[in-house]
Amino acid sequence: MSILTKILGDPNAKAVDELRPVVGKINLLEPAVQALSNEALKAKTDEFRTRLAAGETLDDLLPDAFATVREAAKRTLGQRHFDVQLLGGLALHQGKIAEMRTGEGKTLVATLPCYLNALAGGGMHVITVNDYLSRRDAVWMGQIYHALGLSVGILNHEASYLYDPTHGNPKSEILNPKQIRNSNDPNADVLDKERDTIGAFKVIHEFLRPVTRREAYGADITYGTNNEYGFDYLRDNMAYRAEDQSQRGHAFAIVDEVDSILIDEARTPLIISAPDAESGELYKTFSKLVPRLKHPEDYSIDEKLKAVAMTEAGIDKVELLIGKKLYEGGHEAESIRLVHHLEQALRAHALYLLDRDYVVKDGEVIIVDEFTGRLMPGRRWSEGLHQAVEAKEGVMVQKESRTLATITFQNYFRMYEKLAGMTGTAVTNAEEFHAVYKLDVISIPTHRPNIREDRPDLVFRSEKGKFMALARRIKELNEACAPVLIGTVSIEKNERLSAILKREGIPHEILNAKNHEKEAEIIAQAGKSGAVTVATNLAGRGVDIIFGGNPPDPEDAEKVRSVGGLHVFGTERHEARRIDNQLRGRSGRQGDPGFTQFYLSLEDDLMRIFGSDRIKRMMETLGIPEDEPIENRMVSKAIEAAQAKIEGFHFDARKHVLEFDDVMNKQREAIYRMRSEVLAAAVNHDLLRERIYSIAKGEAGVIAISHLAAETVEEGIEELRKFLTALAPQADLAKLDEAKDLDNASAGEYLSEFVGEIFENILKQKEADLGQAFRDASRVILLQTIDLFWMDHLDAMDHMRDSVRLRSYGQRDPLVEYKNESIRMFRGLQEAIRQYALQSILRLGAAAPAATQQKAGPENLILSSAQSQTPNASSTRPTSAKATAGRNDPCPCGSGKKYKKCHGR
Repeated sequence: MSILTKILGDPNAKAVDELRPVVGKINLLEPAVQALSNEALKAKTDEFRTRLAAGETLDDLLPDAFATVREAAKRTLGQRHFDVQLLGGLALHQGKIAEMRTGEGKTLVATLPCYLNALAGGGMHVITVNDYLSRRDAVWMGQIYHALGLSVGILNHEASYLYDPTHGNPKSEILNPKQIRNSNDPNADVLDKERDTIGAFKVIHEFLRPVTRREAYGADITYGTNNEYGFDYLRDNMAYRAEDQSQRGHAFAIVDEVDSILIDEARTPLIISAPDAESGELYKTFSKLVPRLKHPEDYSIDEKLKAVAMTEAGIDKVELLIGKKLYEGGHEAESIRLVHHLEQALRAHALYLLDRDYVVKDGEVIIVDEFTGRLMPGRRWSEGLHQAVEAKEGVMVQKESRTLATITFQNYFRMYEKLAGMTGTAVTNAEEFHAVYKLDVISIPTHRPNIREDRPDLVFRSEKGKFMALARRIKELNEACAPVLIGTVSIEKNERLSAILKREGIPHEILNAKNHEKEAEIIAQAGKSGAVTVATNLAGRGVDIIFGGNPPDPEDAEKVRSVGGLHVFGTERHEARRIDNQLRGRSGRQGDPGFTQFYLSLEDDLMRIFGSDRIKRMMETLGIPEDEPIENRMVSKAIEAAQAKIEGFHFDARKHVLEFDDVMNKQREAIYRMRSEVLAAAVNHDLLRERIYSIAKGEAGVIAISHLAAETVEEGIEELRKFLTALAPQADLAKLDEAKDLDNASAGEYLSEFVGEIFENILKQKEADLGQAFRDASRVILLQTIDLFWMDHLDAMDHMRDSVRLRSYGQRDPLVEYKNESIRMFRGLQEAIRQYALQSILRLGAAAPAATQQKAGPENLILSSAQSQTPNASSTRPTSAKATAGRNDPCPCGSGKKYKKCHGR
């Protein structure tokens, strides 16, 4: 405890104490709410909405609303919110992060602020870490909302639903286990036992009614993953009709596993991209070449930064092997391409390992999420890294892609008017939460005291010795009938330990990305006596480990308590302390006994990278065998200090990415605002007309002044005459000559007005001739022009960002340079959009209305969550889906050419 805390008191305790009086008010209301019938309880929702409309605030309604939700939970789920869960709900309603230990019921806690804030009608979003949890939580908690008259939507990858207990099986409206057991159905007990055996809660898919994305967002409360919300936002801003947009605003979001989503996932921006025509042959060429290079003679590896660099000797060897110079003047474009392919092939070979970073399944390279250990099908690393890994593994090399739209999670979630989160581990990243999202963390007390024993780390000389010692310890505990959970950092280590346990004759379950389908079943039974479970990272698994299994056997549960509860072992420290704490948090839930300890070796990545030489020399000097450990709290503290340094490094990297993306974010908002205005003009023709005529007037001035920049006014006027004759052959251009006798300023004003009148006459005539078709075609042209030039701008900004980094060598701040350059480029973008859109609209002819028949939006899009490239940063991870583009469509101007050949760049 710090000196300031001793003097001023614990700020967290003060924050919790401030909430306790509200909990008291909620408890006082409980008897009155209990007396209500089911119909009267449901009617409270309309009552609350009426009170809101009359001027009361959500805070005024809070005690009544929370008491109502608590009663609905008791009647539907057989669960009553504890007082500490009410505290968590209050923290979430206030827009804070509630840190609640594993097993404290965070899923149930979220129902309190969700119900209250959904009453306002702006849409309540609950963000989960995977599709399964979004379905499970929506169906599980949906019973409460349904009993109170609220609708629940679910967003999954390429699918969306509404929770509807009457859909598919209208007789089974209640999922409450107790009520099912008491029902007249003779199979109720069997069904209930089967459901409990495969997890804390089985998703009844019959109750999920498929609907459109727009309908799912139209529900009072919507559950979905962070990726789906982010991609839907980007897709909405690529739509060509307002009715194709799905989201309806960003009022309030509660983020489950908030540290995983807002910190871990925030390292990789979301990207929508389209396939490019890059050949895969170079990837294959360099993939065969790279194994012939030797480390460290030909290249160096920086594992801390996850980067590789060629040495002079390595460059000479590569040039000899490919017969070309890598850094040859006069051929910069080809040199850059060759160096890019070489670096990505080298990174794929040296830094990205099979069964740790990815698996090969059905001829595809599938990324393994480093934080959760789950497979991420469809996602791809960017910048050609994924293609390099594909070439390394000998599977088909997919095409590279081009960015159409992108946003970081930081900037997406900061759009919400109110944001909150919940997790078991947030305090270690409290500084980042406040700095980036303005979110404060409140640590909520546990319902029962935590009596788990956390032992100091054991450090071994070698990994082999570590696994031998761990296997002996597991065997001892298994013979004593104690349940054991072992956490590993990769699939490879997971399977290696499993092989050792098999040799020792220890029965066990293995859980990793290769068999994640049985995740809930395996975790649900990990608390049985004698159970041994070997699992990869357990962040966000979403299933509690209960003594005696699930459903719990009271006799078995008591046996587990008698042998010290669940024993958790970690085989390595993770880079983030939170992941280690999440593993520890699996033991000691709800006041249960438990034991945790980490078994480390000097060959572990973290130990090896962050200096284990001194410990190694000491162990060798003392002659300590490889399977005998040293146990020292100083070693544990040194490891935690190294983890804190890594967390700081990642924080700086994310902050650096965000500083650059903040510049792009302002431009993104401006472009999306422009698109929204055009979309709104589809139902308000005056708005569209006003925008087109405004563009015409502005461009008339630009065109007039640009022609006056010729060597003489006469030459400029003649050039302008040719331009206008081609555009409007019937126009009377004799008045142009009057500008010859004026000074430059007056001539500019005169010509601007004259050209503006011609543009206006052309537009009026086309409106009269084409009617609605002209308005529809104009809207499509504006949207297509914005999209296509924005796509080019994203590419240009990306290249410019790479180039400004080199300016630091000239003592210039890259961020300042990036901001200055981006302003200039954005002005050019706006001018290009206006110019090309107007030219296309002015040339609309009889063929133009066909433009309105085109598909709205881009084709063959790739949705990715991909990391922006910071210096020496690792690449990313994208996901695929389908949508629409326009570069190969017929140009809306009616020329008959493809857009990219006519008005596209």
